[in-house]
Amino acid sequence: MERKLFTALQGDGAQRLNDGLSKQGFRRSQNVLYRPSCADCAACLSARINVSAFTASKSQRRCTRRNAGLERRANSPWATEDQYALFRRYLESRHAEGGMADMDAFEFAAMVEETPIRTRVVEYVDSDTGALTAVCLTDILDDGVSMVYSFFDPERTRDSLGTYLILDHIEIARETERPYVYLGYWVPGSPKMGYKAAYSGLEVYVGGTWERMRDPDDYQAQVNPQSNDPISEQVADITLPEGMPIRASRG
Repeated sequence: MERKLFTALQGDGAQRLNDGLSKQGFRRSQNVLYRPSCADCAACLSARINVSAFTASKSQRRCTRRNAGLERRANSPWATEDQYALFRRYLESRHAEGGMADMDAFEFAAMVEETPIRTRVVEYVDSDTGALTAVCLTDILDDGVSMVYSFFDPERTRDSLGTYLILDHIEIARETERPYVYLGYWVPGSPKMGYKAAYSGLEVYVGGTWERMRDPDDYQAQVNPQSNDPISEQVADITLPEGMPIRASRG
């Protein structure tokens, strides 16, 4: 059964809390921070790219060249009709049976706008046509940028837009002198998650520490470990910003 460790993200210390827990494998969803904590599975490993250790492959360089006509625009977290229309097209093409398939315009706006921290909506616009082509909801951390959720024109399959968004966020991190790009969770053996292992400099959060990605097959044991630490021990091991009490919950 799926289980998560989570805490509310609110108040004056929200940014510090998000910065601190992101370094410990947590992810943000609106005003909640969470980390998978299943009793008999540890397959979800938080993943990030160490920007200084990243070198683009030939295919990644080709991807960047193919998308040279896209213009990046970083905006405040405000949902628009154009964003929602592109979001619907993306879901219907890529994730028609997924958990977000029924998300309406109000829920989409909440996903974008309900953020108590420094967040940007990074839009990519075709410089020739002016068409909105891709969007990424991006959190700005003290040590990197976190790609919360992204979507793009599903008809532009040749352009590998999902790959390009990650490559461009590596550039954003470099431009802002931040060392990491946080990608969310990577699951060993999952075809849908396999693309994350294609980036050099990838690190995964294992056993309370970040380590350089080894051979992906080496992590298969994480799917069914012999045992996981009890929730109480996991909470006790969390390091919070100075002066913040632990108020984590499980669900």
